Amino acid sequence: MRHSTAEYMSILSFFKPRPEMPPAPARSVRCEICGAQAGFLGEVDFNKSCEEANGTFLPPAGRMVEYFLCDVCNFCFAPEFRNWTLDEFVEKIYNEDYVKVDPEYKFDRPDGNAALVHALFGAHKQAIRHLDYGGGSGLLSSKLRENGWNSQSFDPVVDCDKAAGGLGTFNFITAFEVFEHVPDVNALADQLAKLCSDDGMIMFSTVCTDGHIGRGKDLSWWYAAPRNGHISLFSHEGLKQLMTKRGLSLYAISTVHYVAFRSVPPWSGLAIPGQ
Repeated sequence: MRHSTAEYMSILSFFKPRPEMPPAPARSVRCEICGAQAGFLGEVDFNKSCEEANGTFLPPAGRMVEYFLCDVCNFCFAPEFRNWTLDEFVEKIYNEDYVKVDPEYKFDRPDGNAALVHALFGAHKQAIRHLDYGGGSGLLSSKLRENGWNSQSFDPVVDCDKAAGGLGTFNFITAFEVFEHVPDVNALADQLAKLCSDDGMIMFSTVCTDGHIGRGKDLSWWYAAPRNGHISLFSHEGLKQLMTKRGLSLYAISTVHYVAFRSVPPWSGLAIPGQ
């Protein structure tokens, strides 16, 4: 996807100081998950990235990003990104330098995720119509198709000229490392729920904030990284409420992998308590 220079806002305007705000403790915004008021938590430099955990630091951007925390569902988010356009995200986050802050996103992660999906559910692939949502270049789906899967990929950034609603429904949807990147988490959850058939299952990954983010804690946690596009950080409770509102049950199958479903698909082989 190519964008002309004229389509972009000047990068200089991005780093202009914002107008003065009221003192931090007095500010709050509405939590998109539960509707409670989320108070200001803290701020980090825009160039804070996940690679800092590996000892790689970008030069400070001199532009601070504010995060707010809901004390009811513990959803932590950066509300300024709600008003960004797709072109702004492409220019300032998902640009040619993105590989510097996420070197595994092009090949290693989709390869690994494809291997995981095939290991878990490959024996039942003939019963599965699969969609990899947020699949980037489509490598994960390509790897699965090589193993005989009926799989396709859709990415809201790469496929911005296509409508996800025209894809139909799927009985298995994956969304690896997608949730933390979206400014409108309700729109994401709505779309995934619509794409998932009544007898289907959504599998996704994200690192939850439990024990890492809260009142009295700073934002030094490695996953709170605006340069990576990590602008929506979920607690387990926040994820549960997000899914429950769409008639979906949530179950953690690992520390970072979750499944959501209306009823457990027989082909999944998952033994989930209470289901």
